[in-house]
Amino acid sequence: MQTQELNLPQLPNQNGLNNHQQQYLNDFIQRYNQKTPTSKKQAHTYRHVLADVRGSAGFRTAIKEIVYPIVGKYASGSRMWDIDGNEYVDLMMGFGVNLFGYNPAFIKEALTERLEQGIHIGPQSDLAGEVAELFSELTGMERVTFSNTGTEAVITALRLARAATGRHKIAMFSGSYHGHSDASLVKTRIQDEVTQVVPMFPGVSPTVVADALVLQYGNIQSLETIKQHQTELAAVIVEPVQNSRPDIQPKEFLHQLRKLTQDAGIVLIFDEMLTGFRIHPGGAQAWFGVQADIATYGKIVGGGMPIGAIAGKAEYMDRIDGGMWNFGDTSAPQVQTTFFAGTYCKHPLSMAAAKAVLKYLKTQGSSLQEELNQRTSQFIQQLNSYFEEDGVPIKLSNCGSIFNVVPFGDPSNLANSPASANMDLIYYHLIHKGVFLRPGGGLLSTAHTDEDLNFIIQAVKESVKELRNGGFLP
Repeated sequence: MQTQELNLPQLPNQNGLNNHQQQYLNDFIQRYNQKTPTSKKQAHTYRHVLADVRGSAGFRTAIKEIVYPIVGKYASGSRMWDIDGNEYVDLMMGFGVNLFGYNPAFIKEALTERLEQGIHIGPQSDLAGEVAELFSELTGMERVTFSNTGTEAVITALRLARAATGRHKIAMFSGSYHGHSDASLVKTRIQDEVTQVVPMFPGVSPTVVADALVLQYGNIQSLETIKQHQTELAAVIVEPVQNSRPDIQPKEFLHQLRKLTQDAGIVLIFDEMLTGFRIHPGGAQAWFGVQADIATYGKIVGGGMPIGAIAGKAEYMDRIDGGMWNFGDTSAPQVQTTFFAGTYCKHPLSMAAAKAVLKYLKTQGSSLQEELNQRTSQFIQQLNSYFEEDGVPIKLSNCGSIFNVVPFGDPSNLANSPASANMDLIYYHLIHKGVFLRPGGGLLSTAHTDEDLNFIIQAVKESVKELRNGGFLP
């Protein structure tokens, strides 16, 4: 890294910053750059060839010089080391993948053993059947198949629902994330007092909105809207605990939704990418006491390897292969199939990791999740107590080991608060102090120790103090 890249020019006062705030921000940016120079250099060096959404995420002019992803080099347990040798307590945990921390011995051993056998793609995986049995045993789902990503799993689940019902419209809820296929990248917009469903991003085909309903999660009126469209709806897809709002846990709403969809012959799909195996061995379905027709999974079950899973009742999953039949008699597939495929589905390494994860979860029982959930709740309570006592306009909420910043009462309060305007600065300050996380929240793993959590709390307190001194927090 050349010296002139670190000696930043004085930024002009902009974005409503006064001179004191601007000077503080300039000083912090320089310190941040000095700590992570190689991450910044890599972002700049390869930007012309590497199209990377993380390279510009959260961009705004005032903090342009620190908008770059931290480049990881090594990870173990609850810790990650970047390419400059800085050590971090990690709260991102692979966006929810690493329930057991990084590089746990039981997964590492399974992958090492499998590598010695070669990566055979083409023949059926020798572990696929065993993994499917374990998966079914833990989740209670009748049948399961495997894809490579969560997005693929959701695409497949929606296709199965449409194939089974002969309908095409899908209902989903604002604030949920169901991957990056066009079908789920839609939102509502109010224009001339009329609510419309529109594409969420440029490039999303406007034709997908004809088959989409976007409703308010937990709102009883949403059930009425579903009832009005029941003859058109193939499925209602739900992220039962939204990553952005873990405080919304509408158990009664979900029970009413289950009855409504059952009566109307609408497929109920639970997107359990984040909640599956994390908040309970049986995921959000066990947590809320609601059995979905189809559920999609990923993240944890792959043990760090790419994986997606589609599981559900046989009447829907049979659309993949025609259903049950036997050798030695006159039986044959009885169900008309749709299409599902993928070169890397049931990849040998993913199957080996999934087997290790599922066997470990089975051995540990529900106490693994219960203890982690309790530790997370205590951790969040400690932080919230500090925020309240010190007058910091931030509030956290959690569902199990998932946590995020949530608004006070009226959701508009968060968007208009000083803390929200500078939430990215809190995020960068915590990274500078050795806490790796995503803006707003994170996840705990079984590898996090009391020492880790105390370190995080202290880093939060120091960051708040510095931002107050800089004039960025009241």
